[in-house]
This record gives sequence, C-alpha cells and structure tokens, in this order.
Amino acid sequence: MDLAALLVTPFARLTELGGLLLVIPLMLPVVGLLLAPLLRGRWLGGGLLGRFTLLLLLLGLVAALAVATAVLTGDEALKYYLGGWLPPLGVALKADGLSAIMLLLSAVVILAVGVYAQREFQVPPDASETRASLVFWMLLMGVWAGLNAAFLGQDLFTLFVALELLTFSAVPLVALDGRAETLAAALRYLLFALLGSVLYLLGAVLFYGTYATLDITLLAERISGEPALPPAVIAAAALMTVGLLAKTALFPLHLWLPPAHAGAPPPASAILSALVVKASFFLILRLWFDVMPGALTPMTAQILGGLGAGAILFGNLVALRQARLKLLIAYSTVAQIGYLFLIFPLAARAESAALTGGMLQVVAHALAKAAMFMAAGLIAKALGHDRVRDLGGCVRVLPLTLLAFGLAGLSLIGLQPSGGYLTKTLLTAAADGTGQGWLGLVIQVGGLLTAAYLFWVFGHVLFGVPSTPAMPIKPPGRAQELVVLALALGALLLGLVPPALFDLVEVGRAGLEASAAVATAMAGAFGWSKLWGDVWPLLVVGLLVLGMLPWPDRPAGGSPRPATTSLSVTGHWAADLGTLLEPADRGLRQWPVAGLSLLILLLALAAAISTGA
Repeated sequence: MDLAALLVTPFARLTELGGLLLVIPLMLPVVGLLLAPLLRGRWLGGGLLGRFTLLLLLLGLVAALAVATAVLTGDEALKYYLGGWLPPLGVALKADGLSAIMLLLSAVVILAVGVYAQREFQVPPDASETRASLVFWMLLMGVWAGLNAAFLGQDLFTLFVALELLTFSAVPLVALDGRAETLAAALRYLLFALLGSVLYLLGAVLFYGTYATLDITLLAERISGEPALPPAVIAAAALMTVGLLAKTALFPLHLWLPPAHAGAPPPASAILSALVVKASFFLILRLWFDVMPGALTPMTAQILGGLGAGAILFGNLVALRQARLKLLIAYSTVAQIGYLFLIFPLAARAESAALTGGMLQVVAHALAKAAMFMAAGLIAKALGHDRVRDLGGCVRVLPLTLLAFGLAGLSLIGLQPSGGYLTKTLLTAAADGTGQGWLGLVIQVGGLLTAAYLFWVFGHVLFGVPSTPAMPIKPPGRAQELVVLALALGALLLGLVPPALFDLVEVGRAGLEASAAVATAMAGAFGWSKLWGDVWPLLVVGLLVLGMLPWPDRPAGGSPRPATTSLSVTGHWAADLGTLLEPADRGLRQWPVAGLSLLILLLALAAAISTGA
C-alpha cells in the first residue's frame, strides 16, 4: 500500500465531500463560540463536560487532516462557493497546498494549547467561576475561527474580516490577568494592529476601485493582463504589505510583540508566536504570489529580505540580553520571523526551494516556539519567577520540561534532523544557487546566535546556584509536560518527513516542484561528517557563552557562595554590545520612531514596486 492510500483510508468518507469540507473548519469554532455562554467556563475548562472544548479541537484536527489529504491526493485545490454564487458576486473559499498546511498546523497547535490550558483555566468544583475561565476559551475559539478564515478566504475583504476577528480575539488574551502592565501591552498591540488594518483596507479599496473586484483569482487575471502596473495598484501593494508587516511584527516594526508576549498567559503567548503572526505573513505570501504573480521586483524582494536579515541578527542579539525567560523567547520570535522573509529575494530564481523552506520554517517555528513558551510558563509556575539568572537547580524539579525546552531549541538552531535544519539547508542552497551568499551567511550566523542564548539559559540552569526551594511552588501537570514534549519532538523530527509529503506545497502552484527541490538540497546533507561540521561551531559558541557566566565561588569543603558579577573577556564584549543594542531597541519601540519607520518602509516599497511597473 503506497503513501497516498495510507493517507486516504482513514478519511475516505470525509474527502468525498470535496469543497464542502472547507466549511467544517469554519463552523467548528463558531459552534464553540455560540455554545460557550451556555456551557460557561466550568464546563469548558475541566470535568467531564469540559471535554467539550477538546472534542471540538479534535474534530478540527480531523477536518484539517481530511482537507490536507484531499488536496494532496487530488493534486488540485479545493474550492467552495458560498450559496452557489460565483465571484465577483459571491464569496469563494479555497484550499491549496499552503492553506492545507496552515489549517493542519493551526489545528495541531491549538489542540496542544487546549490540552495545556485545561489545568490553567479549569474551575475547581468547590470554587466560584472566574472571568478568565470563560473568556479564555471563547477567545481561543475566536482566534481559531480567524485563522481558518484567513487561510481559506479567497477575496481581500474576507481576509480583512478574518484579520480583524483574529486581532480582537488575540488582544484580550494578552490582558487576561488584568494587570496594569499587561493592559498597556494589549493596548499597544491593539493600536498598532489597527494601524496595520487601516493600511491593508486602504490597499483593498484601491484594488477594488481599479478592477471592481476583490477576488484573488480575478485580480490575478486582470493584473497579469496589464502591460504595466497602474499607480493605484503600486500604492495598494505598498499599503497592504506595510500594514501586514506591522501585524507580523517584522523588525523594525516590532514595538508591540515583546511586551505582549512577556505579559500574556503561557497558552496565549504560544498562540501569538506560533500562529497569530503567521496569519499576516501568510497574507503577504498571498498578495505577492497569488494576487500579483510575477510583480515582485528585485528591489522589493531585497528590501523584504534585508528586513528579514536585520530581524535575525537584531532579535537574536537582543535576546541574549534579556533577564526574563519569556522576554528572551519573545525576542527569539522577532528573530525567527526574519527567516520567513528571506524567501522573497530567493523566490525569483529558486521559487521551489524558497517557498518550501519558508513553509517548513512556519511549521517548525510554530511547534518549537509553542513548546518553549508553554515550557517557560511551567517553569514560572513552579519556581514563582522566570529570571534566567535564578534558574539554577530547577533541572532537578522540572527535568521533562527542560528537556522539551532544549529539544525545541535544537530545532531553532537548525541541527539534524530537525525541521529547522531542513529549512536552513533549503534556504542556504537557494541562496548559493542564486548567487546571494550573504543570505546564507546570515542564516549561519543566526543559528550560532540562537545557540548562544540557549547555552546562556542552560548554563544558568545547570551551573547556577539554586535560589529557590528544592520543592516546586506549583508542580506542573503531567499532561502539560507531555504536550510540551510532543510539540518539541514534532519540531525536532520534522526533518524526517517523507519527501513525497512536500508535494503538498506545490498543489495549486503551477511550475513548483517542492519535493524535487527538497531532494536536491538534501542530497548528502545528512550524515556524521555533516553533523560534526554543524556541531563544532556550536561547541565553540557554547564555550564562549559559558565563559560569560558569573561562576559561583566554591571554597574548599564549603557550600558555593553566590555568583560574583565579574565577567570574562567575552562577557565584557557582550555587555558592551548590549549597551548599544538595548537603547536602540527601546528607541525603535517608541511610537514616533515606529510611525516614522512605517512611513519610510511605505515609501521605499512604493518606489521599489514602481521600478518594475
């Protein structure tokens, strides 16, 4: 029995529904939203009836698997027209290979978050119901609905509605605990996201005014028939791109992301990093590869790639300076988002490798970062804090959690056989093949910097002086630890996925040969010699980072005294670099600077697009 038959067998009846399958992922979260006020948080978040939420999420996973199977085995995109009305009068839903991947990824991560949050937001039988116990589950359904609509929508206004549903569900998750600092972070997120929405909507209005439709397929046909892009379309593309960059929090437009992640509950941080920022990135892909295929000019691609490279370097370096574990992971997200935008300068001459590598990065990062944020939440709950310098000794009380954190980190670094390794191999091969070696260098340096902050964390965990009692304040639930470990293992083993499954990326994209690109890039990429070639630079980085640690003074025959604050030569170098980067980061996250950055990017993109008009 071949791979296709193995995939079809469990979902044969579902895949027979064809395009009607696309309605199920949209309806399930809506059902959850409608029933949530009736069931209340006590039944949504724990107990026998509390399995209702998990049942919906499991059904969503089955539906996403059925969509992916139908797309892969049918080798064509699924389409469904609401009410039977064809565009431009009606609204279409469409699932090509990219949509199927995103639907499946969202279903997996949200199910994992739901299992994790059962302990976080359940209502004990002898306690009164709290606001958070109901609101969290309703917002989770709202985020899920917004994501699915963004991945399946086929016209620009439907995608705008999906983005707004996503924003107005994600923002309250940030401020769920009601503290002043989290409310401020949520307000900052809301205002900047709304600014991005306004820019996106202005672009959509210009598209409609020019072509009298917002359907992606019809727009692509009419734009491809133009001898040159009209000025209104140039302005629309620049407005929509910059608006979506603001929502994605691409450097230097990241003013909302670190405080939002740092203050949100761990399940909310996992969703924000793994999925929410990916939705707006997905729409950027839709804009440049579906709405305006062939309109990506070299200068536009280099601007987007340069922003991605800046995000990788800046985000990783600032992550090294963070005192709190959640902030460190948040700046790691800023860096990892950068890899996604490297596909634009590579796609012009190596679209298969670039797009496949980009989608792999989306999946690998989502699994790894969701695991890391939830692991950080377990550490903070157990110890009462998440200060990196005070994590000494916690490996004795949280071994499984720290194992999952480390495995997820290996994927971010890009070691065999992780999804991150396959991503960076594909992107580096595309960079070398297109004569853009500087992108390959950025990818390699980014991996070393990622290793540096992970060595920094585990150096304090393994060699720091314990500052907390041996018994955890609040032991984590076994199900929570296992779901975090499962996500981390998924990211780590993603590189072992059979190459035939990468054909899913190319469905609905003429001329794309994803599996062939993977096979070419991975030829000779695995093996002990290649593994050693990847590991020895990391060991050098590890020794340098360990030299930066403030080692405890251990007198003969006595207990270790608190660590001194003196640093090694490498430690002084890092401190000096931090004195430059931290003020720069604070400056970039000020409203006037962020607004100016937005305006400069808008003008630069408009000028770049016009060069190919």
